[in-house]
Amino acid sequence: MAYSEPGKTRTEIYHFVRNRIVSGNPPTVREVQQAFGFKAVQSAREHLEELVSEGLLEKTPGKARGYRLPGRENLPAALVPLLGRVQAGALTTATEDLEGYVAVRSRFRREDLFALRVRGESMREAAILDGDIVVVRRSATAEHGEIVVALVEDEATVKRLYRRAGRVELHPENPAFDPIIPEHTAQFSVLGRVIEVRRYLDSTVRPYPEE
Repeated sequence: MAYSEPGKTRTEIYHFVRNRIVSGNPPTVREVQQAFGFKAVQSAREHLEELVSEGLLEKTPGKARGYRLPGRENLPAALVPLLGRVQAGALTTATEDLEGYVAVRSRFRREDLFALRVRGESMREAAILDGDIVVVRRSATAEHGEIVVALVEDEATVKRLYRRAGRVELHPENPAFDPIIPEHTAQFSVLGRVIEVRRYLDSTVRPYPEE
């Protein structure tokens, strides 16, 4: 695997594993190895063990797909608003039409959360698919490598954020799509950080209706 910035690979592994967990398909260590191109499975295992030691993941001994997010079952549930759609592809005008509410267990306050329905395939390799719901923590800032909902002028998109040489770049997780690079930082703002991906495999299941 090519050299990457310190901490960047582990952050990307965490987002990969977290998204697989919330989509209902936790990865094995070998799947992490393959996804990140490590020559040895031990490299993937060491990253995962470090994430466990940092409290970001938990591991059930003896299970190949034993990784889980910590403490979620003990968190209170809250209904957060599902505000229209956000593009995972080409930019689209931001909408905030209230579609309903999504039940979320999170350590964050309800008023700091909102959800958006994704359209497009540009985040496919981050396990964010067309029709998925992303739960977002409101924030005007984000760390290098995090998946965010961003506003470029008056258009919203979900992408992975990179900051390079004073320039903001919004990268897809699908090689068929190009990065979005705003010409001026004044044209760009972060609306929030994606903290969860929700997928309904049963088409009859819907979020809670508007109150």
